Amino acid sequence: MKLPGILFDLDGTLVDSVTEMHLALNLALSDVAFPVVSQGQVQQWVGNGIEVLVKRGLSCNVEINPNLSDTLIEQATERFKVHYQALVGEHAELYPGVEVGLYELSSLPKAIVTNKSRAFTLQLLQKLNIEKHFDVIVCGDDGNKKPAPDLLQLACEQLGISTTEAVMVGDSKSDILAAQSSEISVIAVNYGYNQGEVLSQFNPQYLCEQFSDIIPILTNQN
Repeated sequence: MKLPGILFDLDGTLVDSVTEMHLALNLALSDVAFPVVSQGQVQQWVGNGIEVLVKRGLSCNVEINPNLSDTLIEQATERFKVHYQALVGEHAELYPGVEVGLYELSSLPKAIVTNKSRAFTLQLLQKLNIEKHFDVIVCGDDGNKKPAPDLLQLACEQLGISTTEAVMVGDSKSDILAAQSSEISVIAVNYGYNQGEVLSQFNPQYLCEQFSDIIPILTNQN
């Protein structure tokens, strides 16, 4: 698999950021007088954007309580954003092999495709000093979030490639389904935030245990 462009998910694929999302969510829940939740729970809830994460926190479940009021959701979401802005990049770390791997892939056009909002995405990339590796950054406020294919299609358009010339690297069902909707090849990684799903059941072209495993696949060295 040697392709003109690579699309990378961010949280759970390149960056382990669950600690600061957990802290921000618990601070927001405390602000609206709701019980705090565990980091393990948050790790199962991330991946679909801030609004969904907050709703899951308020519901204390991956399944969102339909009786949550719009006012409560809005208040808790705004509190999360305030706390998260103060925490972004403070506790996040690149997964092993990511920094070296990005340098090894320096000759290939690369895009970030994330459900995270642009303000937080740029803050995180700058804090970890990896924004220089990416030609294009597509975020959750640029279109319908994954698993919709919109963000991936936009990234391909901005990279100047067709979807059949791209490969998506991600850690979740949402990444896989979004790619498959656009006939984009998929490399799934098993170490991230998969919301308890067994990723092999969604039939990615490759399933890797660590980031370094993707390098020979993408450079056709395997």
